[in-house]
Amino acid sequence: MRISSDGKGGPVWLTSKEMQMTWAMYTPYFPAEEYVKPPSNCGITQINIIQRHGARFPTVKANEAAGITSALKKLQSVSRYTDPKFGFLKNYTYALGTDELVPLGALQSMESGNITALRYPELVSLDDLPFVRSSSSQRVVDSATNWTSGWFHATGERPPISVILLEDRNDTLEDNMCPNAGSSTTQTTAWIDVFTPPTAKRLNSKAPGANLTGQDVYSLMSLCPLDTVAKEKLSPICGLFTVDEFRQFEYVGDLDKYYSTGYGQPLGPVQGVGYVNELLARLTGTPVRDNTQTNRTLDSSPITFPLNRTIYVDFSHEHPLAAIYSAIGLFKQPAPLNPTQPDPDRSWLASRMVPFSARMVTEKLVCGDEKGKGKGKKKEYVRILVNDALQPLKFCGAGDDGLCELKAFVESQAYARTDGAGDFEKCYD
Repeated sequence: MRISSDGKGGPVWLTSKEMQMTWAMYTPYFPAEEYVKPPSNCGITQINIIQRHGARFPTVKANEAAGITSALKKLQSVSRYTDPKFGFLKNYTYALGTDELVPLGALQSMESGNITALRYPELVSLDDLPFVRSSSSQRVVDSATNWTSGWFHATGERPPISVILLEDRNDTLEDNMCPNAGSSTTQTTAWIDVFTPPTAKRLNSKAPGANLTGQDVYSLMSLCPLDTVAKEKLSPICGLFTVDEFRQFEYVGDLDKYYSTGYGQPLGPVQGVGYVNELLARLTGTPVRDNTQTNRTLDSSPITFPLNRTIYVDFSHEHPLAAIYSAIGLFKQPAPLNPTQPDPDRSWLASRMVPFSARMVTEKLVCGDEKGKGKGKKKEYVRILVNDALQPLKFCGAGDDGLCELKAFVESQAYARTDGAGDFEKCYD
């Protein structure tokens, strides 16, 4: 997929890889790094996957779809364009749905199920089927069932894999249980106000009378990836913007996740505590200990929260994922993200953390002494991968192999084990 260029200061060529790094949470899934197998003397005994739903249409929530249609109407309402590259707008028809998965989004989840079965053959057993849960949003439920289809395709078997649906209340796969948590609007608006004026001026000069605002620019830039994933070919809308403009666009998504449920939101990480405590329960084979957003009825039942499975898969949204990363201690930044000046060296990148169908995989392993190098008494370890990128778990003593002793990992999660160290109570003060 490419965008054409006139070579005179207009949009420059964009490759697919470049686009993936500039679409923030609208990025189609890609492995952030190549998957690295654990040391040869380690065996994987359990995996826990939490995955975002696949690519979707624009949402009604937060006026995403409405913002796009309003901005596009302004752009198409003018009587003439001063640049022939805008000519396609005369015949361009906006026909996207809302909220639901697009076909590519369904395929992404199927591929994930397929990859999981093939990557962990030692855990594939008809007597020990994956335990799959989903939050209640339809696109999330559909992603979960599509994952099971991919699993079936890889294993050649079609045993019944039930998808457990969590309720809107007391749901560790949602981010709606902290009413006092703030939003990222102040920070994202600040950056939109910084980067969009030159773009709005350029577009308005090409479409006299459109009177596009900074928010209109952001909405139109959002349409580029959403139209692309829906039609599975590069949207002509993308050609209205330059590489640098898309790189600036990316930062809106970074700020949004950081200040909504990430480290920049005082009550952000606590919204991931419930899932982390469920993860610890599965890793240790002990009942869930949590007083935050877990559903105690479901989590106390061996039917709806078993502790004897080798594969657990949960489906959610991008904001809960950001909260979970933050609760665990992943992707910490040396300084808070500046709303008006991006740090080019930041590792908090939405495109690598929460693209469509993003996934965090926590592997439980049994290894020999010295993290798999010896042949003595075996110990249990944990390592975490986000979109296949091995995470540096230095907070629990991991080296280059990413392995933490299970006990050390559990101890490192004091924030979750103490129900957010008092933060959860602040959600309702």
